[in-house]
Amino acid sequence: MLVTIQDSKASAVIDSFGAQLISLKDSSQKEYIWQRDPDIWPRCSPLLFPAVGNSRNDKTMFEGVWYDLPKHGFCKETDFKVTEQSSDSASFEITATETTKTMYPYDFRLTLTYRLEDGVLSMDYKVDNMDSRTIYYCIGAHPGFQCPLLDGEKFEDYVLEFEKEETASCTVYDLEKLEYDHSRHILMMDHTRRLPLDYHLFDDNAVFFESINSRKVSLVNPETGKGIEVDYPDFETIAFWTPDLVRAPFICIEPWNGSAICNDEDDEFTNKHHVQKLEVGESRAYHLGIRVL
Repeated sequence: MLVTIQDSKASAVIDSFGAQLISLKDSSQKEYIWQRDPDIWPRCSPLLFPAVGNSRNDKTMFEGVWYDLPKHGFCKETDFKVTEQSSDSASFEITATETTKTMYPYDFRLTLTYRLEDGVLSMDYKVDNMDSRTIYYCIGAHPGFQCPLLDGEKFEDYVLEFEKEETASCTVYDLEKLEYDHSRHILMMDHTRRLPLDYHLFDDNAVFFESINSRKVSLVNPETGKGIEVDYPDFETIAFWTPDLVRAPFICIEPWNGSAICNDEDDEFTNKHHVQKLEVGESRAYHLGIRVL
């Protein structure tokens, strides 16, 4: 089911299958979201839950019991229930089922609410512990944005501009072992707010910043000032990705709480870096905002 929301400055389309944002246009009908291509990347903004990235051999252990947990979890293959809808907002929800419990043992409710206000798209995630025990999960966003945005531009015309000056290294992803290697880091930013885009940045998969001060980043062409700004106050880390070797015309901006398996982690999910924890009856909210520049 496709749901459209709009205000006077923007419109958005969300597919209930995956609660995935498939379109964000400004008032001139300019599209900012990557339009899916199965030959390059068949998605455009998957919701990552209860996993971010891959587990070791696609298996993980919850409290001593093994589960087959797919990369990024199961939301991308799940049809969400539309629980609220108005002209400028819509809410999507899933709860635990027999199917989810074959991959993830807990009772939960996950809600994602989209709202447009003054042209800014808010994406508000909420996780509720519906179980009789503490639950553990990771959560992340994965929106892909058109880059370049305008005819005649190149991918390399754009920069990632952070709200604060950063000195930041990315953690290297080992493509042979399929894990982040915490003994290997590459300095990407040295007392600067800008990271110029180049496809070679992504030769080893995503650029993953585990330690960064900013909670806003813009994808922008400095010559025109055009682009988008992403606000991620409730996420501890952030990654950026575009398919290596393809030179695809998009980049994903991915705030995460969690990550793919790391070389210094065991297979017990509850021991993961940045894992989220909810006690019985608790809930937690996470905000993501997207503003057209």
